[in-house]
Amino acid sequence: MPCGVALLLVAATWTVASSADGCNKALCASDVSKCLLQEVCQCEANRAGCPCCQECAFCLGNLWESCCECVGLCDERPPSAPRPALRSSMHNLMSPVPSLFRALMAISDNDPPMGWSILTLSAEEELRQNHADTGHLLLGPHTDLAAPDAEALNATAPPCQSIFFNECLSMSRCRMACQSVGAWRYRWFHNACCQCLGPDCQGYGGARAQCSSCRE
Repeated sequence: MPCGVALLLVAATWTVASSADGCNKALCASDVSKCLLQEVCQCEANRAGCPCCQECAFCLGNLWESCCECVGLCDERPPSAPRPALRSSMHNLMSPVPSLFRALMAISDNDPPMGWSILTLSAEEELRQNHADTGHLLLGPHTDLAAPDAEALNATAPPCQSIFFNECLSMSRCRMACQSVGAWRYRWFHNACCQCLGPDCQGYGGARAQCSSCRE
């Protein structure tokens, strides 16, 4: 598409989208325009899914929650619907290092001030939380994850260990942080809480954001 035409389309889209209630144009204008120009935020979101939310969230980074209204991707929900901490995006990581992750878990047990906390769930409890009806909206390619067979799980199955960073992180920083600790999957809650899942996690690693210094 010619650059001039693309800019006109972005301007038109931004004019329509930014007229929505809740769009903070002063905060969002620059980043939203960039993402619209890249054509990564142009779809419709609903409870059935959001085909572009993954790329749009990457593009907007820690402005996702503040600016999603400007691109029309904040799902319309009643006041009693889930808070931002009950929405998350989860993605697999390239080249996980299970030995590194397990070594860091062992160190953390003896040296708690590591900048994160550890959540340990039995395989049965993780499976139960994964499939509980919590109203959580989970984005990303999680539909490709096979649900563990409850009958195949037993008391000897290794527990799921995951890291919750204490501080808020943008989605891109969450991905890099989880790569650095050898995790095989990361989960970014839309209140900017970052979770890194270890190699023994069967699914989503729990249903709640638990970052101590990153709360609503």
